[in-house]
Amino acid sequence: MTPEILARIATARAARDLSDLARLVVASTAQPSSPSERIRDARRLRELANQVVDLVTLAEALGGADWEEIAQALGRRDAATVEQEFGEDVAEWGGKPEADLEAAAEGHEALDEWYARHREDQDPERTTPVSDLLNRL
Repeated sequence: MTPEILARIATARAARDLSDLARLVVASTAQPSSPSERIRDARRLRELANQVVDLVTLAEALGGADWEEIAQALGRRDAATVEQEFGEDVAEWGGKPEADLEAAAEGHEALDEWYARHREDQDPERTTPVSDLLNRL
């Protein structure tokens, strides 16, 4: 298990949560609720989407991507600022002991099952999209 793979598993968990919350927002479209409730729900979606971007960025950095490329992909101009912004997390995740990485990855099979339940015809036909990460070791 590598820190990069763990970050990719964490990304999959965050993306699942974002998808689940988006479905709840759609389901509550016709339900009576206050403007505050609808705005809070939308803000939570944005927060989760930002978390997904941060986790993908972390995984790419842990995988050795160049900070210039990362900054460009984020729509940012200064790679040094981006590296500084994510550097502490990269160092923290990169320094996790193997046992902690293994423990944090537990339950990854549930993400494969979630994908199988929610997969649409146009989605990639993969039976174990998250577990396949572990085959990259």
